[in-house]
Amino acid sequence: MSPESKKLFNIIILGVSFMFIFTAFQTCGNIAQTVITNLNNTDFHGSGYTSMSIIYGVFSASNLLSPSVVAIVGPQLSMVVSGIFYSLYIAVFIQPATWAFYTTSVFIGIAAAVLWTAQGNCLTVNSDEHTIGRNSGVFWALLQSSLFFGNLYIYFTWQGKTHISESDRRTVFIALTVISLVGTVLFFLIRKQEDTKAPGEEDSANEILGDDLSSAQNKMTRAVAAFKKSIKLSFTKEILLLSVTTAYTGLELTFFSGVYGTCIGAVNRFGSEEKSLIGLSGIFIGVGEILGGGIFGLLSKNSRFGRNPVVMLGIVVHFIAFYLIFFNMPNDAPIAPMEGTNDVAYMIPSKEVAIFCSFLLGLGDSCFNTQLLSILGFLYSEDSAPAFAIFKFVQSICAAVAFFYSNYFLLQWQLLIMVVVGFFGTITFFTVEWEAAAALAARSSDYSSI
Repeated sequence: MSPESKKLFNIIILGVSFMFIFTAFQTCGNIAQTVITNLNNTDFHGSGYTSMSIIYGVFSASNLLSPSVVAIVGPQLSMVVSGIFYSLYIAVFIQPATWAFYTTSVFIGIAAAVLWTAQGNCLTVNSDEHTIGRNSGVFWALLQSSLFFGNLYIYFTWQGKTHISESDRRTVFIALTVISLVGTVLFFLIRKQEDTKAPGEEDSANEILGDDLSSAQNKMTRAVAAFKKSIKLSFTKEILLLSVTTAYTGLELTFFSGVYGTCIGAVNRFGSEEKSLIGLSGIFIGVGEILGGGIFGLLSKNSRFGRNPVVMLGIVVHFIAFYLIFFNMPNDAPIAPMEGTNDVAYMIPSKEVAIFCSFLLGLGDSCFNTQLLSILGFLYSEDSAPAFAIFKFVQSICAAVAFFYSNYFLLQWQLLIMVVVGFFGTITFFTVEWEAAAALAARSSDYSSI
């Protein structure tokens, strides 16, 4: 196998592994609150929203230290161990216990930071400047396809059910645990890559994660240096402006990945389909994500129009979705009890409108995330790893805050928060993009005068 084929093989295995793990985890997150409200065990007092808040809070803090862990342990083993913790979290739902539920929430937050840091290193090592766009696209498509399979299973398995029994719960979560473990085992198929750079040449990934020939001390020294660089980078004008946009992606990530599915499952007027519609909603979120990611990934090759039109499309699509959700969903849907809600908003709840909004939420999310990744890669090509660490830090801390207030806030207030932050996040993104375009034009002018 040629070196290029070997690298592409590694990217495909990486994507398939993440597809299996997140098929299990995202499906778990989508149905967690619905399952918990249907528990007959009065000894269990956990909240799916609180669990996700803990996960994203710990994830955010752990992003500051995860490069050091991966530098010492290595990316492959880091991903394997992280995958095991993901599987343990999902397995807790087979026989829920409050202490185990919240304890594994803490561990999976740490594991998530390590997993994504290792993923970034693996993607970087197996790519070059000519293949990074293609490889990122392949990985994104495989990762987002995870939204299909688990939710498709939920849709057919829970068809016609208004209450989730213990047998239903155990069957689903045993299956999801096995799926997660399969993805974890697949990490062992990733083949080691040799460092192909010249002896004196370094990139940001190597600055953080080192290479296999470095001593543990050198790796740790580089990790500490990268940590300091991340802190310094956090206070630059561009990062501060983009942090508002990133904060919005954290809030809407919480909404479409946990809150909206719970809302759909709580609407009694959807009849016997209310629980299976959660799975269908997840599928259409995935359709929007993959469609948007594919289209805008291809459009990124032609930068004539810049990134602003895509972000503008994203915020318009999301505002339309929020407007329709506000009219379609009862206000108390996010915090409804086990019996659900019989309330009506400003129209009789429509299944078609609810699923269409799922598609819009996924499409808008892909608009923001593809363009944020693009502009970070453009602005910080020399310091990409610290920049992306800050991106994950801000996104996850805002997701944690949103999952926390989802326990208490009615739907209208959650939508209002996203509208306000999304509006200002779009403006700050535009500001950074205009400055980046001006800098690129000036650079091109300088080159043409040489």
